[in-house]
Amino acid sequence: MRNKRIEYIIDEILDQYAYADESTRPWIIGFSGGKDSTVLLMLVWIALEKLKELPGPFQLRRPIYVVCNDTMVENPIIASYVDQVLEQIEKKAREEDLPIFVRKTTPRLEDSFWVNVIGKGYPVPNTAFRWCTEKMKIKPTARFIIEQVDECGEAIILIGTRKAESATRARSIKKHEIHGKRLTNHTLLANTYVYAPIKELLLEEVWYIINTIPSPWGFDNKILFNIYVDASADDYECPTVVTDKSHGSCGQSRFGCWTCTVVKDDKSMRSLIKNGREWMQPLYDFRLRLDKERNIIENRFPLRRDGRRAVNDMGPYTFTYRAKMLEGLLNVQHELQQHNPEMKLITDQELIAIQVNWYRDFNFAHQVSEIYNKIYNSSLDMEEGKIKNKLEADLMREICQENIEEGELIEQLLMLQKSKSLMQRRRGLKTEIESRLEEFVNKKKS
Repeated sequence: MRNKRIEYIIDEILDQYAYADESTRPWIIGFSGGKDSTVLLMLVWIALEKLKELPGPFQLRRPIYVVCNDTMVENPIIASYVDQVLEQIEKKAREEDLPIFVRKTTPRLEDSFWVNVIGKGYPVPNTAFRWCTEKMKIKPTARFIIEQVDECGEAIILIGTRKAESATRARSIKKHEIHGKRLTNHTLLANTYVYAPIKELLLEEVWYIINTIPSPWGFDNKILFNIYVDASADDYECPTVVTDKSHGSCGQSRFGCWTCTVVKDDKSMRSLIKNGREWMQPLYDFRLRLDKERNIIENRFPLRRDGRRAVNDMGPYTFTYRAKMLEGLLNVQHELQQHNPEMKLITDQELIAIQVNWYRDFNFAHQVSEIYNKIYNSSLDMEEGKIKNKLEADLMREICQENIEEGELIEQLLMLQKSKSLMQRRRGLKTEIESRLEEFVNKKKS
């Protein structure tokens, strides 16, 4: 059920892949699993299948990378759905011998949400301090693109941007497009070009494609449609082409990080809860708490991490509040694991990195393992090292009975050394030890 407009886009994609550009510059499709990126990949896939059937010595030699960026705090419903879809895409592409390859990108450990918020004390993002986009979304994908450019010389990014999404998006597309040219220069990355095949599609046409054209990789598009239906806030619905009685009115909901405090209210999550996903309520409540407690001055240090006075004395989160946040997060995770034992809101690597950052900030009063064990009645991988440190600490206190402060200093220096061992790198250890010694000396002088 493909009309002439859809066939035109498919033919344009085919032409761009095989005729207009005879190079083998890789195509990189940013795939979120949402409606627009799904339609984009569907039409590219159909174009490749059509190209295979054409007579002539054509070869599908240009690689196409389906790149999905996982921020590690994605909406769990979408994250689970996307993982299933990516697995099916990879499997079907190999069966059909198509040059389509799935790649998943994630933030570096030091750039992850929880390491920054709980480990380093960054305040959760808002419109004025939106540090998350650069660290968690832009940088991971940019690294992959740069790798392809380094290897192949150039790369082409296919995006599912549409003019009809908003007036702002339409102006942006018009600003960068070149009349008569399909490709435009990427605004930030050298030797990288942008191609937007579905930029003229209307929302109704996007849903028409999803609801009437079978997924070429064999996944049921009704699952995606139903997620949007359940996530549509009752005050933010959009019409769609109804192809049978099961297709009701579908929202234009946007999915993102469940922790997002940039938006005032996560309408999609609220609607998912209302429509049967009650188990997500603890996530919704925890996000509200993060937002509500962001600007409480008792939760913030007056100085920035570099030692300068913060604006309005609102610097990083205090150590006590960071520990409180970690306990709250682990409580939510433990509760959700009663619904799904595989659910993880924070990784073990992040927990270790948080402890490392606490030591680097001379926060020796709080232990990640103690918080974890309190909730799970279990132990982390770092527990053996913690017991060893405890034995060392007891011995140190016994030896330094008359010089308790010196004993605590030596204990803290041991913890700094331990933190480097946990991260399997010792770079910066000398500087951190010197900083702690300087702080101790200055405190003694005062």
